[in-house]
Amino acid sequence: MVVFGVASAHAYAADAPNGLAIAKSNACMGCHAVDRKLVGPSFQQIAGKYQGDAQAPAKLALKVRDGGSGVWGAIPMPSHPQMSDADIRTVVAWVLAGAPSK
Repeated sequence: MVVFGVASAHAYAADAPNGLAIAKSNACMGCHAVDRKLVGPSFQQIAGKYQGDAQAPAKLALKVRDGGSGVWGAIPMPSHPQMSDADIRTVVAWVLAGAPSK
């Protein structure tokens, strides 16, 4: 089992600029958009929901890895076991930074 350490969103801030590219290359954009709801919530909505939550990086990393449902509605998020831990941390940091497009 992969365990993600608890850290603030700023812990991976140096990696965040690559988050959009990694999200695009791992099919995240098929269900999520930066600024509007698609199948799942926008990345900016996710950032808003978890703002100030010190546990958010670990929670979201596990959600990306294992998938889940019920937080944003009935449609489940598929698991992404093929993503590396580093890529997951980078995408999560990018999302929690507000999903900047640049």
